[in-house]
Amino acid sequence: MQNELIANLIDWAPKLSSGLWKTILLTLVSFPIALVIGLLLAMPRIGKRHIRILSIPAGIIVEVIRGTPLILQLFYIYFVLPYMGIRFDPFQAGILGLALNYGAYLSEVYRSGIEAIPRTQWEAAKALNMSWAKTMRLVILPQTLRVIMPSLGNYLVSLFKDSALASTISVTELMFAGRLLSSDTFQYITIYTAVFIIYFIISYPAMIGVRMLEKKLAR
Repeated sequence: MQNELIANLIDWAPKLSSGLWKTILLTLVSFPIALVIGLLLAMPRIGKRHIRILSIPAGIIVEVIRGTPLILQLFYIYFVLPYMGIRFDPFQAGILGLALNYGAYLSEVYRSGIEAIPRTQWEAAKALNMSWAKTMRLVILPQTLRVIMPSLGNYLVSLFKDSALASTISVTELMFAGRLLSSDTFQYITIYTAVFIIYFIISYPAMIGVRMLEKKLAR
């Protein structure tokens, strides 16, 4: 029985490792895009007067995305947008859906981080005759990143796990690979347990790392 299990795991390893690689790729591509989207959505809400005119549409985008399920957003991008002439392959749709969803949440992280910076920092930059853009780039954002780094780490781990939802639009990531194998072999308990363990082996050390980073930054 044990030898048979080991033999099965060896047979399944290529497909599961391929799915894991696709999951990691989804995460590593989506998260940087989400960081940029989050910053772009946060800026109008804390910017100068000529930028604040964009705060209403930015706020609407954030609330709509945060107020609807990620799986529905993935379905909308992959199944609905083609009727409007906008087509994405499954992997592209997965990246876009994850990036938009997490970008909306990260915009609030940015906003709270920027608002946590003491007002004296703004005043000091103004005293040095620095423009708003230069103040943000050289003074505020570097300090903000230090404040929000633990939150960014937590969202990165969450994105890695939520990438499993991309399997619903046929992205051949880890969850989808496990589902295909289990439907072919009917070894549901073994395969899904293996998938469970793979997710945990990667996520748990990452969470420990985030906690250690949080404690280090707190000191």
